[in-house]
Amino acid sequence: MRESDIPEILKLDLFRNMESDNFERLMRGAYVQMFPPQVELTHEGDRADFLYVLMSGSVELYASWNGSDSTMAIVRPVSTFILAATVRDAPYLMSSRTMEKSRLIMLPSADVRDVFDKDAGFARAVVTELAQCYRSVVKSSKNLKLRSSIERLANYMLRKSVEYGADEFRLPLEKRALASYLGMTPENLSRAIKALGPYGVEVSGYDVRLTNKADLTGLAKPTPGIDDQRF
Repeated sequence: MRESDIPEILKLDLFRNMESDNFERLMRGAYVQMFPPQVELTHEGDRADFLYVLMSGSVELYASWNGSDSTMAIVRPVSTFILAATVRDAPYLMSSRTMEKSRLIMLPSADVRDVFDKDAGFARAVVTELAQCYRSVVKSSKNLKLRSSIERLANYMLRKSVEYGADEFRLPLEKRALASYLGMTPENLSRAIKALGPYGVEVSGYDVRLTNKADLTGLAKPTPGIDDQRF
C-alpha cells in the first residue's frame, strides 16, 4: 500500500480514532489492487474473507434470485463495504462488482475482527457505521414500499441535484442499473422519465436538466426520514 493512501483511509470515521499501533497492524496485512470495470469482487453466499475500502472508482452491490439481479447500493470513494459480514464472519448477503476502473484496499477479515476485540475506539466506530447502514436500509425500504415509481424517481433527481449543487447534471448510473436501484424495470423507468416532463425534468441520454424544482418538489414530497442520509 502506498503511504499516500494512509491519510485518505484515516479520513474514514471507521479508522479515525484507532490506536496507532492497531491501525498499523491492520494496514500491514492489507492488499491494494486496481480492478478493471465489471470485475466481480464478492459473490453472494461466500464467506467474507476481506473488508473492502474503495479508494477510487465505483462498485455496485447487488443481489440475485431465480435468475434475476437487483442493484442494492452504489459505493463511492472513499468508503468501506461488506462490514457486517466481516464482523460476523458470515456469508456475504450481496455480490459486488466494479462499475468502472477501481482501486481497492482489501483488509483480511480475521485481522479486522482481531483489532475489533482489542481497540475500543475502532469497536465504537464499527458499531456506529453498522447503525448507519441499518438506518439506510430502513430508509431504502420505506422509499420502495411507500412511494410510487414516479415519486421515487422524482426524489432521486432532487437528491442528485443537491449532491451536484446544480440543476443540470449527468446520471452517474447506466439506466439499467438506475431502474434496478429504484425498484423498477427499464421500461417503467422510461415511462417515469416521461411522466416527470410536466414537472420540469428534461432528460437527454444521461444528461438531466431540472427547470421547475418547485413543482418537482411538490410531487416528490421529500422527507428527512427517507431522503436525508446524514443521520
